[in-house]
Amino acid sequence: MTLNHDRLLELGLNFAGTIVKYPFRFDLPVLYVKGKMFALLGRHGEFESVNLKASPEEAGLQRQAYPGSVLPGYHMNKEHWNTVVLDGTIPDDVIVEMFIDSYQRVIAKMPKKDRVGLE
Repeated sequence: MTLNHDRLLELGLNFAGTIVKYPFRFDLPVLYVKGKMFALLGRHGEFESVNLKASPEEAGLQRQAYPGSVLPGYHMNKEHWNTVVLDGTIPDDVIVEMFIDSYQRVIAKMPKKDRVGLE
């Protein structure tokens, strides 16, 4: 079964310090860790999607590996964010790795005092 918003929310809310908010629209959840967003759930055409943070190099490689399903982050810094379309093209385990990496990248940029209990 293809990952969807419900499964990603369930996974993300199991990460230490994670909460969900709806800052843009009532139907677009955003996962935050210590006030910093790491996953923005949205739509791309008929499919659900999620914006995830990545290194510039990794973001480019992901776009090359999955053209049409990994796109420059919609309404985000396109160097550091990708929109991942949940259309069944990308294996679930790859999406989960991207999701975990996004969470870890956000934590890595936090001051040491804010990272306590999250790593």
